Amino acid sequence: MKTPIKVPSAVVNATWLNQNLQAPNLIVLNGTMPKVGQSIAEVELENQQIPEAVFFDIKKMFSLQNAPFPNTIPEVEVFEASAQKIGICEDSCIVVYDEHGIYSSPRVWWLFKTMGFDNIAVLDGGLPVWSTQFKTEQKRKQKEIAIGDFKANYRPQYFRNTHQILENINNGKELIIDARSSGRFTGTDLEPRTEIRSGHIPHSKNLPFGTVLNEGNLHSIDHLEKLFHVYAAKSDSVVFSCGSGITACILMLAATSVGYEKVAIYDGSWTEWGSLLELPIEI
Repeated sequence: MKTPIKVPSAVVNATWLNQNLQAPNLIVLNGTMPKVGQSIAEVELENQQIPEAVFFDIKKMFSLQNAPFPNTIPEVEVFEASAQKIGICEDSCIVVYDEHGIYSSPRVWWLFKTMGFDNIAVLDGGLPVWSTQFKTEQKRKQKEIAIGDFKANYRPQYFRNTHQILENINNGKELIIDARSSGRFTGTDLEPRTEIRSGHIPHSKNLPFGTVLNEGNLHSIDHLEKLFHVYAAKSDSVVFSCGSGITACILMLAATSVGYEKVAIYDGSWTEWGSLLELPIEI
């Protein structure tokens, strides 16, 4: 009988996943979603997947439907029921990947962490790296999945809302790091959503998410250590923001991988902040 497994870290490589692909409690999730400014119709999605992968639908199943801003974290009860529908159990070991490399998969990782589940890791390099080393299979209609027994246990320490960010501008207890491009951060580039103001949250710092990546993989531990050390000590509290809560999770994943523990995501991010005209901005 094969032994249930646990992830060794927040990020695993393709070799580790391949070696553990037959573990009885392993569930591989495909957390792919279009990049900013792209619709599903505009993106030629892969027709291949990692064997037995289950699609994790961030937009339709794991975001608050009819919310005023995109990708809003769902209610705890909705997340729990949706995770059970795709077969997640209390003793599952989850590896999540996406088809871009590392883009939306960290959002899935953050959602599970926020809902009290730790036995999850992001596949470094995603499907592009996996497909150069190991076999894939043709995507097909999702087979019937046994309902899981996953139970959510919400952890508010990983989540920040607009009220909390506004308070922080005044008390400065937490550092806010923005994952958007430098042009969007400074306001010299327009936002992809034209109705949203340009600029950034007062007193926040800019670290474009691409800075922590190297051709679709996370940069080396040494590189990430030096990068984050410029902004914050590991004892500091850091909140990550971006356009709509997706690429901020890449920074949180990278920071976690080098030992930062007091980390959170501003879920509304700039889409919410820039839309609310009463909130202050810097350019």
